[in-house]
Amino acid sequence: MTALRLACLMCDTPMPSIKAVHGDYRQIFETLLTLSLTPINASRSNQAQVTFTLDGYDVVTEMAYPPDEEVYDGLLISCAMAAVYDDMVWINKLVAYVRRIADEKPKMKIFGTCFGHQIIAKALGGSCTPNDGLWEVGVTTIQLSALGKAIFGTDELDLQQMHRDHVPISPPNSYLIGSTDITLNHGMVMFHPWSAPSPEVLNSSEPDVPLSSIHVFTLQGHPEFTESIMSKLIDARAHVMGDEVATAGRLLASGIVGKHRSDGQPCDGVGTVGKVMWGVLGVA
Repeated sequence: MTALRLACLMCDTPMPSIKAVHGDYRQIFETLLTLSLTPINASRSNQAQVTFTLDGYDVVTEMAYPPDEEVYDGLLISCAMAAVYDDMVWINKLVAYVRRIADEKPKMKIFGTCFGHQIIAKALGGSCTPNDGLWEVGVTTIQLSALGKAIFGTDELDLQQMHRDHVPISPPNSYLIGSTDITLNHGMVMFHPWSAPSPEVLNSSEPDVPLSSIHVFTLQGHPEFTESIMSKLIDARAHVMGDEVATAGRLLASGIVGKHRSDGQPCDGVGTVGKVMWGVLGVA
């Protein structure tokens, strides 16, 4: 039996209609991780089952963080309505925390989605800016790099999106895993010097990279979002994104027409990304 301890830095509170059904962002990530772990455990013996706990920390109103003496296997950073480039006390504290933890706790894996992806980029030497007013909303196909293809085991990835900011400059020593025509950096990974595959491997056309060697794993999209969550968000933000973007996003919230998955999900969040997250945590 393997028991992992994870922490979730909650950078926002879901609006009431989402929270009433799906819970807070700790619970939303817990659902993603539970669903993606189920088939992994089904293939393992009773003695090799994996369990986990996910503790939540409100970094906005409480500015709460995991105590340094606590040992966590992984840290998840949630999405937020706020912008990474806003000069706010809680955001500045979060950037400083991520920068410090990445250096001081190298054994703890760091994950970020959307705002979390952007915060990690800023904390580790990259940047985040508005993307010229361009939105990506609903399930969107990401073209994967050679490294991304090796990590996910597929040529492209479909994920829920809800953003108009992006990471134009990636941190030093980070590697892109996918892009769209609108957003260059749709995700990245980073390695520690002692775990990183050689440059020859990373830059090859078919890199062989053990998932457990990854230290930082981020995505601009939302593997944790369901169709229900996305639809509610689009309805709430339609006045900001405009009718055309909102209408297209509503259609894409349920998935891309003609694409079907064996798990019945509208995107690759559970079956592909969730599985990779467990692989990064050392659970094959």
